[in-house]
Amino acid sequence: MKTMHIGTTLMALLLAGPALASDRSPLRMANGVLVDAKGMTVYTYDKDASAAGKSVCVEMCARNWPPVVAGDMRVEAPYATITREDGSKQLTHEGKPLYTFIKDKKEGDRTGDGVGGVWHVVTDAKKK
Repeated sequence: MKTMHIGTTLMALLLAGPALASDRSPLRMANGVLVDAKGMTVYTYDKDASAAGKSVCVEMCARNWPPVVAGDMRVEAPYATITREDGSKQLTHEGKPLYTFIKDKKEGDRTGDGVGGVWHVVTDAKKK
């Protein structure tokens, strides 16, 4: 009886492995919008050039639009990382650095979308 239980448990763990690995992504889609691990909406900034390898949102801009930090995690396309001026790693999506917005207070808030005509949520329809 124990042998069968152990075998079943091992099989379940083996099958769950790939699913668990994909759950480690720092970003996910929620209601058609890309969100960070805390469920906060993620934005791109039009003034950041795709594939430029850097963010132009620094100092006051970065205080209002905190970069989505990558830390030491490994990411796969369409995500990558860039190194910011302060040495921290920032996540990118299709070459565009990613940010959250200081005025978004809870999951689902999208108050930064369209600010100044240059900030946009990342959706499954448009991946800016």
